[in-house]
Amino acid sequence: MTKIKICGLQSPEDISCVNQLKPDYIGFVFLQGRKRYVSPKDALALRALLDPSIQSAGVFVNESIENIVPLLQSQTIQIVQLHGQEDASYVQRLKSLYHCPVIKAFIINTKEDIQKALNFPADYLLLDSGLGTGKTFDWSLIQNIKRPFFLAGGLNAENVAQAISMTHPYGVDTSSGVETSHRKDAAKIEAFIRSVRNIQ
Repeated sequence: MTKIKICGLQSPEDISCVNQLKPDYIGFVFLQGRKRYVSPKDALALRALLDPSIQSAGVFVNESIENIVPLLQSQTIQIVQLHGQEDASYVQRLKSLYHCPVIKAFIINTKEDIQKALNFPADYLLLDSGLGTGKTFDWSLIQNIKRPFFLAGGLNAENVAQAISMTHPYGVDTSSGVETSHRKDAAKIEAFIRSVRNIQ
């Protein structure tokens, strides 16, 4: 069954919605200056409201490992999602301090980008069109990938079934695709989750 991740949660209303609809993962964005940014303090409060069966990922861009580890230790997040220039040694050092699953995001424009992603030592890959662009990329570039990956970039209730049938991802990740006026929309989240689960 394809896993579902809803990223960019910011409010108790967002948490209440996902608690009812039960995606497998949610994401908190810890990149200051982004419209979906949440502070570590607010994320901890939101995590306390979240159904324990739903895992939370923290989204980071070239963040100091010393700032990430406390979020793992407090159980604010269980998964680290990296969107910057973090390399293999960064992941190795992070895991030496706190053993946790790591998702590494790659912007996909060519087959060479796919190969670069496949060579990276993360637990999961995230294949994307860019950080929060809300646009898709050429899914035909994804062929017979043996590693678990999340598909992201422009996914919504209307196109996610086609995306899954073409790429067979471990999971799908959406943020802007379930928003109205830059806020999470419960009806769109429900439609997205229904679209994914109806094809299982």
